[in-house]
Amino acid sequence: MSFSAFQLQLQGCIRQALSLIGCTLTMDYFVYDGALGNNAGLQMVKQLGLHLVSKLRHDSTLYFPFAGEYAGKGKPRKYGEQLTIDTLPEDSLRGRTVKKDVETSMHQVQVWHKNFPDLLNVVVIVKRNLKTGRVAKALLFSDDLELPYDKLIEVSN
Repeated sequence: MSFSAFQLQLQGCIRQALSLIGCTLTMDYFVYDGALGNNAGLQMVKQLGLHLVSKLRHDSTLYFPFAGEYAGKGKPRKYGEQLTIDTLPEDSLRGRTVKKDVETSMHQVQVWHKNFPDLLNVVVIVKRNLKTGRVAKALLFSDDLELPYDKLIEVSN
């Protein structure tokens, strides 16, 4: 995997910071804005032994893992139904609030992105204006599949 000049410089800075911290603290996560919301950014952070918490583009195409039966020939299917606001399962809902005519719901799912080799832990934040019906979404992600939604949101802020 080749990294951009920015990613190489950032990786060097992270490596220096980790060496300065030394044994005093242990770090498990590196949190960064959407500039690292891609596979190269994830791989760069993983090389340092850290999990990445970042943001994907709101229009990223994500897929649920294929849940059907194996056809019996060839490679098993990897990608299932595409994730949209309408295909979010009810059991993915982690929280919902309403403030000043804006309903915010938070969903947590494990999904595939065709540019990443492994499943991603994604928190989908959906904001719906109850007066106008307009909808916006944000996609926070981590490669740590065990990270709970509230911690993923907390470290992203």
